Amino acid sequence: MILELSDEAREYGRQAMRAFESAGGDQLLHQAEAKPGTRETLVGPILAGLGAWELEPYVDTDSLEAAAALCRSAGYWAVPYPVAERLCRETGSDGLVVVPEVNPAAAVGGLALNWAAVTVSGRRAQVSGVGPAGAGFVADLQLGPPTGATDAALALVLPCWTLLGMLDRALHLTVTHVKLRQQFGQPLSAFQGVQFQLTDAEVERSGLEILAKHALWSVSTTPHDALDDALALRLAAIEAAEVVFRVCHQLHGAVGFCDETTLSWLSRYSQPLRRLPFGLSATRTLLADQVGRRGLTGLFTP
Repeated sequence: MILELSDEAREYGRQAMRAFESAGGDQLLHQAEAKPGTRETLVGPILAGLGAWELEPYVDTDSLEAAAALCRSAGYWAVPYPVAERLCRETGSDGLVVVPEVNPAAAVGGLALNWAAVTVSGRRAQVSGVGPAGAGFVADLQLGPPTGATDAALALVLPCWTLLGMLDRALHLTVTHVKLRQQFGQPLSAFQGVQFQLTDAEVERSGLEILAKHALWSVSTTPHDALDDALALRLAAIEAAEVVFRVCHQLHGAVGFCDETTLSWLSRYSQPLRRLPFGLSATRTLLADQVGRRGLTGLFTP
């Protein structure tokens, strides 16, 4: 079992991060929120320039790792575009989103693209209508009749890599903040209580990183376990996001909820990833139903 991304994938992720920063970085999200209909013109050319649509994550391991690295870089800058969902596209669609059995919705508002949707059970359908973009670019979806079955594992895993990138950025911003902010004549980072909180957050983030790498390996190597591992990853991602953003907001104080602070934007735009296609309780239920009494496959599973 090799859990580390290849050198090429990591370099691709670094180049993507530089490209997003050069194109505007945080300003991309600010502009897209003001005009959701400009998301394609803002971000599409950057992704095309990176060769994102040449990746084939379903058939090539190198492409799969590069796709994960790209999603993480997009999450770091909270790029206002469903990168993971588009990378999961299948023949006949521009992207694939995982939706719940009832009230399907996804953060695809403002994009005139041909979407397909899949449930965790594997039922696939074309999206026949997309409602207006709401908070976080979330829009209600109208689905056509089922068009067959497909595996939802990859479409669950890649958005977790996007969320991982957001947690990377949130912790980076918070560490910088507590080093600069003075209290009682010394930086906040010198207080043990602050150090303990940051350690708790980093444990959650680093644990999620390992699980994300394992789930990616599972998708490419053990497809019969991939959906189990994808649901386990999503559960861990939601739990880690709750801890990391709670700690980061606490250490930023009230300013962390102001739009002048990048953390506020990150936290707000992480919500669709954390709540759709299902939140914490629903993910736990789905995972329990999926694995039953047999549990997850591990290194020491008979």
